[in-house]
Amino acid sequence: MDLGLKGRKALVTGGTKGIGRAVVELLAAEGCAVGLCARNAAEVEATVAAMRAAGAIATGAPLDVADGPALRRWVADSAAALGGLDIVVGNVSALAVGGDEAAWRAGFATDLMGSVVLVEAAMPWLEASDAGAIVLISSVSGREIDFAAGPYGAFKAALVHYAQGLAHRLAPKGIRANTVSPGNTYFEGGVWPRIEREMPELFAEALKLNPTGRMGRPEEVARAVAFLASPAASFISGTNLVVDGALTRGVQL
Repeated sequence: MDLGLKGRKALVTGGTKGIGRAVVELLAAEGCAVGLCARNAAEVEATVAAMRAAGAIATGAPLDVADGPALRRWVADSAAALGGLDIVVGNVSALAVGGDEAAWRAGFATDLMGSVVLVEAAMPWLEASDAGAIVLISSVSGREIDFAAGPYGAFKAALVHYAQGLAHRLAPKGIRANTVSPGNTYFEGGVWPRIEREMPELFAEALKLNPTGRMGRPEEVARAVAFLASPAASFISGTNLVVDGALTRGVQL
């Protein structure tokens, strides 16, 4: 299937590792020009260099998405460098699983407001696109109570609600908004290898919960993101696509 992504311009936050890196690579492979950000400058530089070496148009900058003014500047600078925007993918999380006030503030600033500011900053360019698309990375922790209950799960659930509201509000402008909710996703540099080393009992318990007998891979989530971001999904808006290998048991109505 031709997703119709060739020549499109996309922004991806948290684009240097894990799901974000896989999204950047897949969008670039499909012909998108890609702008990315992450907090580590060296990793941003290396990722942009790798994308360019593969023949893609790519730009990037070190950025903490909790810094609203800096996020707005990055969106504007990236749109200028790429010649517009068609797609924004919000992928950054504070991974706040603690129950203290600091964890709640971190989750709000990064997961929720980082997504809100990203979308609002990109809106002038999305409105000018003939296929504007917003994809926000939520989580199965936003659908059910698990070990990440608390700020992480609460704000991931809020992202689903926010995206569905966007879908209804922006439909007359031809802009679609969806979320993707991954299950446990294993990649080097991510949380699960660390849990595997430091908390093997928790890791084993998490692994047993999935009937596939394994965790997801970043590229499996990226394929869902690329589809929802593409013109091939032109009549899909306001949905939450769960990519979890049947991990969750709740019925999504």
